[in-house]
Amino acid sequence: MSSNILSYVGWTFLPNLVTGWIQSLYYGITIRAGDPKPQPGTPRHTKHRRRIHIAVIATYLLYTIYEAAYWVRVEGDFYQDLDLPVDVDEKKIKARFRRLAAIYHPDKAVNPEEHAIAEIYFVKLKTAQDTLTDATKRFAYERFGPEVLKWQHVSSIRDYLFVGLQNAAPLYGGSVMVMILLSLLGLSIRGSRNAKRFTQWRYLIFACLALVEYHTLTRPYWSPILTKVLNPFLTTFTSYPSILPFQFIALAHKATFTFFIALGQLSPLFAPQSPPSSSGMDEQQLQRLEQLAQSTDIETGRLLALEMAPLMGDEAGQNDMKGRVREWLVQNTIRADPEVRDAVGKAMQKRRVGAPAGARQPVAI
Repeated sequence: MSSNILSYVGWTFLPNLVTGWIQSLYYGITIRAGDPKPQPGTPRHTKHRRRIHIAVIATYLLYTIYEAAYWVRVEGDFYQDLDLPVDVDEKKIKARFRRLAAIYHPDKAVNPEEHAIAEIYFVKLKTAQDTLTDATKRFAYERFGPEVLKWQHVSSIRDYLFVGLQNAAPLYGGSVMVMILLSLLGLSIRGSRNAKRFTQWRYLIFACLALVEYHTLTRPYWSPILTKVLNPFLTTFTSYPSILPFQFIALAHKATFTFFIALGQLSPLFAPQSPPSSSGMDEQQLQRLEQLAQSTDIETGRLLALEMAPLMGDEAGQNDMKGRVREWLVQNTIRADPEVRDAVGKAMQKRRVGAPAGARQPVAI
């Protein structure tokens, strides 16, 4: 449980932290001293951070799976304790135990400390031998792990399957409820169609995990995934021993839920970027521009009222001021507009069509 909590905490902040470090290191190596670096928020900086973040999440996902496989190997199993292959028969198990018991029997210890250690190890070997030579216990152990030794009131394969499936049910039921709750609250979908596709794949992967686990636990033979794919690969290309069904299920759980966490962080990175508007402004920028225009209009009206304050009560002066402002607008704004000048020129040209020779030409404004 503690390792799962630490793994979740690591997924919470490590990818973002490492992404920032790698991006800074990348700019320090690829950009010469004195040249400007891409600033946060710019398209180039965002593109680089997105690619580095994806690589960091994928690498951390592989590391987490490797770490889980490493601890499975460290914890070992009864076959490793007896140094036997997983397909060994009962006769060889007993012969191997007798040989090891002759070497590690507590009576051969020369002092109390060695005797205590030897006794613990001998009990471990005896437990392994007793479990693997009992066909029912061996079936249960290979599928549910050493926890079956603590189960009570079980004597047949059916009893072990019933208790094992009963213990596995809360994991799947609780996980489904959590995923549904997150979907309803909008926490697992971050607002994009691409993220919704990821969520659909999440449900499909979870259903496949449940189906594979049920098949692995209930069949009298080992899953073909183990016998034909995983174990041959491990024994041929690595130093890892063959893994048992309960170890395979534990790794599948770890890989699946770690993949779900990675998927939650990757889905926003694969979301399509909203294209820029034709005016080059988004809605938020237009709202800010509108607010600025309104505040400018209010301030202009206030300044105009301040300028007109000396003419308050002087109606003639106000009318004269309005006339001059109107004339200034006509002369300097309206007539200076290229479209207005073109329209006036065309109108004057039409009026002069058919005029007698020597008539006065219109003056361009």
